[in-house]
Amino acid sequence: MTESSRILLILTNFPDEASARKLAKILVDQQLAACVNILQGCTSIYRWQGQIETASEIPVLIKTTRQRYQDVEQTIKSQHPYELPEIIAVPLDSGLPAYLQWIANETTETDI
Repeated sequence: MTESSRILLILTNFPDEASARKLAKILVDQQLAACVNILQGCTSIYRWQGQIETASEIPVLIKTTRQRYQDVEQTIKSQHPYELPEIIAVPLDSGLPAYLQWIANETTETDI
């Protein structure tokens, strides 16, 4: 398995910046993610329970490894106010090797 195939980019959205920041701090503090980007707000239009909905959301990009995915997913679900949060993991095909190694190093479980 190449270094890039071990790395995941996880996408989620939060309803506000405060909850996005709270998640980011937890993920990085617990070494579940090397880096979390909190983007500018966006408008999401989607169908939910038979109705078309519109919501303002904050996109969040999480850099982690396949090994840490389950813990990241559980943390997102436990911190998220939505009944069904968006959690999408995208495996990386390639990237700067030193950056990918940094992600792997930062998400290795240690006694902190």
